[in-house]
Amino acid sequence: MRSLGISLSIHGAEKRVQICQRRTAASYPASQRPPVVGHPSFPQVRRSIKMEASSAGSSNPTVSGGKAKTHQPVAKDVNIFFDELEGVNSPSKDDDSLLHHGNLTSTSDDASRLEVVGEEVPDKNKANGLYFRDGKCRIDYILVYRKSNPQTEKREVFERNIRAEGIQMEKESSLTNSDIIFVKLHAPWEVLGKYAELMNVRMPFRRKIYYLHRRYKFMNRIEKQISRFRGWLPRKPMKLDKETLPDLEENDCYTAPFSQQRIHHFIIHNKDTFFNNATRSRIVHHILQRVKYEEGKNKIGLNRLLSNGSYEAAFPLHEGSYRSKNSIKTHGAENHRHLLYECWASWGVWYKYQPLDLVRRYFGEKIGLYFAWLGWYTGMLFPAAFIGLFVFLYGVTTLNHCQVSKEVCQATDIIMCPICDKYCPFMRLSDSCVYAKVTHLFDNGATVFFAVFMAVWATVFLEFWKRRRAVIAYDWDLIDWEEEEEEIRPQFEAKYSKKERMNPISGKPEPYQAFADKCSRLIVSASGIFFMICVVIAAVFGIVIYRVVTVSTFAAFKWALIRNNSQVATTGTAVCINFCIIMLLNVLYEKVALFLTNLEQPRTESEWENSFTLKMFLFQFVNLNSSTFYIAFFLGRFTGHPGAYLRLINRWRLEECHPSGCLIDLCMQMGIIMVLKQTWNNFMELGYPLIQNWWTRRKLRQEYGTQRKTSFPQWEKDYNLQPMNAYGLFDEYLEMILQFGFTTIFVAAFPLAPLLALLNNIIEIRLDAYKFVTQWRRPLASRAKDIGIWYGILEGIGILSVITNAFVIAVTSDFIPRLVYAYKYGPCAGQGEAGQKCMVGYVNASLSVFLVSDFENRSEPTSNGSEFSGSPLKYCRYRDYRDPPHSPVPYGYTLQFWHVLAARLAFIIVFEHLVFCIKHLISYLIPDLPKDLRDRMRREKYLIQEMMYEAELERLQKERKERKKNGKSYHNEWP
Repeated sequence: MRSLGISLSIHGAEKRVQICQRRTAASYPASQRPPVVGHPSFPQVRRSIKMEASSAGSSNPTVSGGKAKTHQPVAKDVNIFFDELEGVNSPSKDDDSLLHHGNLTSTSDDASRLEVVGEEVPDKNKANGLYFRDGKCRIDYILVYRKSNPQTEKREVFERNIRAEGIQMEKESSLTNSDIIFVKLHAPWEVLGKYAELMNVRMPFRRKIYYLHRRYKFMNRIEKQISRFRGWLPRKPMKLDKETLPDLEENDCYTAPFSQQRIHHFIIHNKDTFFNNATRSRIVHHILQRVKYEEGKNKIGLNRLLSNGSYEAAFPLHEGSYRSKNSIKTHGAENHRHLLYECWASWGVWYKYQPLDLVRRYFGEKIGLYFAWLGWYTGMLFPAAFIGLFVFLYGVTTLNHCQVSKEVCQATDIIMCPICDKYCPFMRLSDSCVYAKVTHLFDNGATVFFAVFMAVWATVFLEFWKRRRAVIAYDWDLIDWEEEEEEIRPQFEAKYSKKERMNPISGKPEPYQAFADKCSRLIVSASGIFFMICVVIAAVFGIVIYRVVTVSTFAAFKWALIRNNSQVATTGTAVCINFCIIMLLNVLYEKVALFLTNLEQPRTESEWENSFTLKMFLFQFVNLNSSTFYIAFFLGRFTGHPGAYLRLINRWRLEECHPSGCLIDLCMQMGIIMVLKQTWNNFMELGYPLIQNWWTRRKLRQEYGTQRKTSFPQWEKDYNLQPMNAYGLFDEYLEMILQFGFTTIFVAAFPLAPLLALLNNIIEIRLDAYKFVTQWRRPLASRAKDIGIWYGILEGIGILSVITNAFVIAVTSDFIPRLVYAYKYGPCAGQGEAGQKCMVGYVNASLSVFLVSDFENRSEPTSNGSEFSGSPLKYCRYRDYRDPPHSPVPYGYTLQFWHVLAARLAFIIVFEHLVFCIKHLISYLIPDLPKDLRDRMRREKYLIQEMMYEAELERLQKERKERKKNGKSYHNEWP
């Protein structure tokens, strides 16, 4: 497998931190190594790597004052000590006598302060706030509590058991608040090795070399021509420049679960840097989650101490400052955080690819997968945005040739009926000329093609993401990774601790929720979801009433601009009010979703997260799209006709579409909601943490001055940053998934949606990167194989988009009525043509005639229309296919209406089946795993078996030689 291996030269440090990742190749001893075969798909390794191995299994003793102290082996089980003598005689860990303002006070074992004889303690390590007092032990985790907090006994027991696990500890009071205490934790090599083996942490164990892929002659010729053509083009401007960023090198290794018994197989140049900082923090967090703080099987873990207030915060440290006085191009990166800021979170690199391997190394696989998905989604938006812009430009270029808009603009003699009661006047059809032209920009001949394209695009995006995810999972050693058996949530244990049954996997008794209890809770939860959806529908109903009432108000307005554009003003204000209601209901939905999810009592954290995610997505999706669905499929569809209007509560007349159609209302709804929503989200994501952090820095600057603030240790700086959201990446995913829905569901009505999404995502990637690197505390690195339940939601949105776009084209736009007229009723009827010349007379054919004297008393307008012809109007026109008033069945549906209705239904069925067939065909033709990846995985499996065989053979041969040397021999000995 090919992936970027990075060796980061940390400015001012003596060591290099190396990241080894996998690439399939043959592996041989150094003396028998064949020449490396170069290949275009594999960049050359800049230098060879020595296959040095540290001494096996036994750990080196730590020397202090000329005396060696050997660490005792740590027991596997978590031990808890309740020694009364220790509690009485030893000073309290929270005692003020041990802590001084701004001074370091160690409460660790003796080993935490030991110094190796002959080595000088690095002053820089002491000053940068990343190490213990000795300058050697790196801080792997920080706990924060207040001395005034009454949970002292729980903390004492918890910290004693942390030290019993081998974790070293130091404490220090805050420089800004003496009540705040920082507990610094460091895991020595022995603890890291033990828990890395228990957690199956994969580490590099042998170098790889390249092997030549099998290629056909034809493909080789094509590759030569492509490489020759690439020589004329600029050199990959979107990739990171390795000359300006000399810290990036490539290194390739096999990885395997760490084992202390086979430690000599792993590439260990330096034990201090063998486990990177993210892995060290993850191991320490794993230990803290399994340490007891009181007697009882449920009194265990850091999360419970955080929830009950014993500790105020817990987080790993950032690796120093993200800024530097020196240029990264000339002096290199100060640390990995600085490197990420310069090549990822800086606005100057907005057009470059993301350094996903660096992101994964610093923040873990779960966050790395989010940014990999976001980058892939943004990249896939380029063709969709280009085609959408082309559809829009096609409408612009064909605007002057559109026969329908020409007829609308020239129809000065066609008088339209009022669109509301009493105050709305009669109007000429030519007054809606501008709206007819704007409608043509979005509703033209290319709209159907774009709808089909976007449905296929959504499928291609998801299928190729599966392939991309498989490559990333292979690069990041996630293919064979399986989540551990999850712990039961504390709330579940507390609720059902009286009922237990045997776990079939672990064989241990655990709390059990009865089936009847679970069903009753799910029913109550589903009822709550249904009630909240009804609240959304009620809000939409309120917006509908507002639109109905406001149209008449704006029509009677004294300002001519608003009076003449009453319907557009109504739509614009309704959308803004709808947006405010959406934002207010979102706050309510979060609380309701939390309540309903906790009411269900999910067993594990992943079950709780999936249940909460589904509820929040459902609430937000319905809240955000309900008004859009109303405008797309209900506005103007059930209004009746003049003289027999349908009314709400027999009072308010239902709103009609503009004479140019309802599509302009749908475009305004989508454009305003999409722009306002994305702007608000970006402000809340970055603006709120920026303001909070700025306010904190301002208070510190006023109290301690600028110079004092810059001397704060790293744990103090990180504590003043904002913590990551309580729901992790939930808000980030939810924002993008809702945007994906906007981009695909109603894209037939708003082809510029992919372009707006693309521009937002280019900004979003850098905003999120800036937020993670500079504004948030460093989140704990965690592993994940994919994006979880969000992929299923994306597939559901893709299916829904096909249905909605079919209905938008068939029902909302005028595409089907125009086709029916061109082939059946127009000048080209029966000729099989549908050009612009065939649309002559369409506008007149789509309008019905109404006798003004048939108006109801409450619908009759105040003016009689004498301003048009000097005499009162006798007839007006309206959009529908109905018979004239003097026909045998006045205002009955014409034959053309039934032809249009049948064509609409047929189009929906044909469109859906065609697109779904294309989607399933694409899904079938695109395999989930790339062929070269499958071959590499098979080859790696084969090579690993060969290496295991060679290693075992080498071990048996050594044992045989030793037995011969000792004079012992056995018959039938193998080999």
